[in-house]
Order: sequence, then structure tokens, then C-alpha cells
Amino acid sequence: MESKIGIIIPQGWRLDLPATVSPRDQFLLIVKTAHALEELGFTSGWLYDHFHTYPLVKEESVFEAWTTLTALAMATERLRLGTIVTCNSYRNPALLAKMASVFDVLSNGRLEFGIGAGWYQQEYEGYGYRFDPNPDRIRMLGEAVQIVKELWTSGRCEFEGKYYSLKGALNFPLPVQKPHPPVLIGGGGEKLTLRVVAKYADMFNTGGDLETYRRKLQVLANHCDKVGRNYEDIRKTYMATVSLGREQGEAERKIGELASYFGGLEEFKKKHAVGTPDEVARKLGEFKDLGVSYFILYFRDAHQRRSLELFRDEVMQRL
Repeated sequence: MESKIGIIIPQGWRLDLPATVSPRDQFLLIVKTAHALEELGFTSGWLYDHFHTYPLVKEESVFEAWTTLTALAMATERLRLGTIVTCNSYRNPALLAKMASVFDVLSNGRLEFGIGAGWYQQEYEGYGYRFDPNPDRIRMLGEAVQIVKELWTSGRCEFEGKYYSLKGALNFPLPVQKPHPPVLIGGGGEKLTLRVVAKYADMFNTGGDLETYRRKLQVLANHCDKVGRNYEDIRKTYMATVSLGREQGEAERKIGELASYFGGLEEFKKKHAVGTPDEVARKLGEFKDLGVSYFILYFRDAHQRRSLELFRDEVMQRL
């Protein structure tokens, strides 16, 4: 089966937009990248749901995900669009269900709904959100996905949980996609998050090295058995940074600064795909052999198009 390939569009969160141009020109660069993805035949374009830069906090542009996705939906025709991933804590789930429904209508059924429990404590505190303990945030995620799905399918929701209470929330228009847009849940926590994935997700997303990913799939399969879910019904997706070059040295130079914030180049290469087309195809192919059928990849230089073309021409057909 040919893999689906999604590309994370540089939006500023990872200090990946040129700081020397105006915000308007930065936005036009985001649109240009989405156009390139559509023209080159990629499945989807994705945005991070974050508000200020990472791994360094700087006073530079970061384009908010849902606002920007809406603009990209108006600028494209076929490209599927999603968040990798929406932080559940940043928006009430009933409001999020409404936003997602309207987005699916205006994009004519192109939403990929990515959601997770949230993790960026500095951002939570900076924006005045309460940073609850991990178990609470994950259980909130489970409740939220139930609410979103109910509002998507019936248009109405009564809900009384530990974290959320809804009294007759309405959601019209309903999404275009039936029974609802695909729900991708991101995260790798083995006790709680993967249980939420087993219960509610259409797609599972995480990153990491090969053995870690293999273990996550085994744990997910165990959770599926316990909750009575068919493991094969959940599409496995893999997220990684790709730095591609005609020679290994070129690929390493392009990613060197980013890698320096994550343990150095050699450590970075264990969890990401850095190298020539042959090397990148081999690395990603190992994950395909584990059952991955959807790759969601970040190219720091995606707005320059050259790496995307090289990937399309020499890697994509091998996945």
C-alpha cells in the first residue's frame, strides 16, 4: 500500500520563517508552501498548535494554527489540512468541535483533526492556562474527544464528566466527512495516552527511534485488546524531521543548528531522517515495515521547495 505523506508547513514556531521580511510576506510564504505541497502531490499540510517560538523563546512571528489553516483552505483545492496537534487545553471542546465542523464545511471535507493533551508548560503559563498534572490533562483529552465526536455526529451533546459539563450544546453545520473527520491523537504515554488512543482515535501519531516506536505499537495493541478495539482499525502515523541533501554532509549542515538544541547531531539522527534520498528512504522504510502508512514530516526548508521536490522525486515512491 502506498503511504500517505503529509508535510508540516513552517509557520514560525520552530524559528523557521525569515525574520527579515514583514509578517504579511511571512504569511504569503506559508501560502506558497501550501501551494507547492498541492502541486507536488503530497497528501496533506499540517501546522503546530503553538503560540510562541521553540526551542528558544524569541519575539518572532508564530502564526496561530486554526486561523492560518482557514486561510490555507481558501487558497487550496485538494490538499488535506490538519493540526499536529491541537492542544486540548487551549480551547473548550465544544467550541473546538464547532470550529472543526465549520472548517470541514468551508474546506469541503479536507480536515485532518489532530489533537493531544498538551505539554508546553512555559506556553501554558505564558498565556494564562492552568497546567494540570499529566494524568488530568490526558483524562481531559479523553472526555474532550467524546464530546467532539458526539457534536460532530448528532449535532447535540449532553455531557457530565469530571472535567467538562455540557447542557444541550448544539453544533450545526455538521462536518462534511462522514461519520466525522478522522481523529488523530498524538502522544506516546504508555499507561494513559495510548489507552485514550485505543478507545477513540482513528489515527495514532508519535515520533522517536525505531525501537521506541515498535514498543509503543505493542503497548497500543495491548490497550486495544483490553478495551475491545480492533488494533488494525487505527492508522499508524509517524512524525519526524527530514533534512535531505544530495550528500550526507549537506543534509547535516542544513539541520545542525536545530539539532544542537536536542542533544547534538548524532542524537538527533536517531529520531529523525537526515541524509541522502537513499538514506532517508531506508530510515522511513523501517517504520513502514512496522505498519506506518502515513508519514507526517517536517522540512525546516520546506518554503524553499527544493527539498520537497527532491523528496517527491527520489523518496516518496519508495514508501
